[in-house]
Amino acid sequence: MVEVRSWFGNEPPSEAELRRIYAGEGLAPYTWSNAPGDIYSPHSHSYHKVIYVVRGSITFGLPQEERAVTLQAGDRLDLPPEVVHDATVGPDGVICLEAHK
Repeated sequence: MVEVRSWFGNEPPSEAELRRIYAGEGLAPYTWSNAPGDIYSPHSHSYHKVIYVVRGSITFGLPQEERAVTLQAGDRLDLPPEVVHDATVGPDGVICLEAHK
């Protein structure tokens, strides 16, 4: 099942803080980014993805769950293998950290 965790603090975390969270889970993230309005069409992966938004926003469509989730700075998405998803980048673009379990 897809899990979304909203950031709990009043201020978004720094990239360094997010990297420490990943390290605590034994994960090695990499950075990716997209421009405002960029779209990923529906697809899936053979691995578990863990994504944190560093800046901006992105909305992931989850057609199998009949829902969409919008992530802001500090929010986390755990996406199990083979889950079909699409994505639309928010109006300010997005910078994410991603690691694979």
